[in-house]
Amino acid sequence: MSVGAQLSVTDLRRAARHPVDVPVIAEHSARGDIKLHVSNISAHGFMVDDGMSLERGDRVIIRFPVIGRIEAYVIWTRDNRAGFQFERIIRLDDFMLMIDTLQPNPRLRKTR
Repeated sequence: MSVGAQLSVTDLRRAARHPVDVPVIAEHSARGDIKLHVSNISAHGFMVDDGMSLERGDRVIIRFPVIGRIEAYVIWTRDNRAGFQFERIIRLDDFMLMIDTLQPNPRLRKTR
């Protein structure tokens, strides 16, 4: 039996990403609290633009409005960016409420 994150999510990369500007403090499994800046988010995960110290497979727990605490795994890194996959599915109505909270400017929201 394998242990760890299942990081094969090639089909999920096509999910609509919403631009956001959200500084967060994430709980890293090995390094404790780390500051990250979330620059876009989708129903399946999010991207940070200051993740130079992160590696594929790293696990964090992060808190977002509406959905609360959620675990996520690093599935890719490039330069100073890192992409995360949520460990559980977020209900569509909760996700849309979260986007409304994180991105109050309706012109920047994707059409629904």
